Amino acid sequence: MRVVVSGGSGFLGSHLCEVLLRRGDRVCCLDDFSSGRAANVGHLLGEPRFECAPCDVTERVRVTGEVDAVVHLASAASPRDYSRRPLQTLAAGSRGTENLLRLALRHQARFVLASTSEVYGDPEVHPQREDYWGHVNPIGPRSVYDEAKRFAEALSMAYRRSEGADVGIVRIFNTYGPRMRPHDGRVVSTFIRQALDGEELTIYGDGSQTRSFCYVDDLISGLLAMVDAHLPGPFNLGNPSERTVRELAELVLLITGSDRGLRFEPLPVDDPVRRRPDITRAREGLGWRPRVSLAEGLSRTVSWFAADSDTSGRPSQHLPVGRMS
Repeated sequence: MRVVVSGGSGFLGSHLCEVLLRRGDRVCCLDDFSSGRAANVGHLLGEPRFECAPCDVTERVRVTGEVDAVVHLASAASPRDYSRRPLQTLAAGSRGTENLLRLALRHQARFVLASTSEVYGDPEVHPQREDYWGHVNPIGPRSVYDEAKRFAEALSMAYRRSEGADVGIVRIFNTYGPRMRPHDGRVVSTFIRQALDGEELTIYGDGSQTRSFCYVDDLISGLLAMVDAHLPGPFNLGNPSERTVRELAELVLLITGSDRGLRFEPLPVDDPVRRRPDITRAREGLGWRPRVSLAEGLSRTVSWFAADSDTSGRPSQHLPVGRMS
């Protein structure tokens, strides 16, 4: 297949591009590099089946040649990024989603929307199932991301119902692994960076809030299954093993050998108290389940952070140049 991946230089996007190439597909990576890193896909530029082009998906998306699938990952995803770029985040979820839906429709291609567990907000139902409508503050500081994704889901389903688009939606829960930016503000990358830098680990609240952490390789296998399926979803993709933030911090300290301890700060507004996916639908519909344990995944991620030469974590200002056929 030839697969268009928006946000292809980002954390998840770069892993998806790599795995698609590995299985024999052709990949067209689109990215404006506002939060992605050129280094994430630099090693792919010599691959003849890989194309990379600077593209803001909120503007008109031009891709020539055949397209068999479109995977829409382009969006700020960390609280630090979408707080810094609130209007751009809303635009990526609205105009960006529609531009890529139109691209898929023109080519009669499969369209996969990377949505998020944030559509559930601070959930009142636990664990979260796909038929739960969520508990979201539409005007809170996190709403630019939450509501952008909720709108993107509604738009995708409208295209499916009214235009016959082959649409699929996945809701991605907390994912971690190599190529996370050290300063992106996410809890795993923050804890690992602080531990390796000899700092105390910063916990917001008392650390009793829970998350479910999925290793990136597992998440990508679920995305691939959704690309190949012709099911609308939505499907939760995440690891149903629920951990407190304090447990995560203590595990990072153990793996890194840090003895700096923990520091507690006030909990941010609208931060979810509990988060765990029910993945029954994904198991039954996609044959998918996560396999990498948190301890193993964190060990791999710590090793990557320790070896990564670009510790700034800042988006690259140098765009890779590729072919567009």
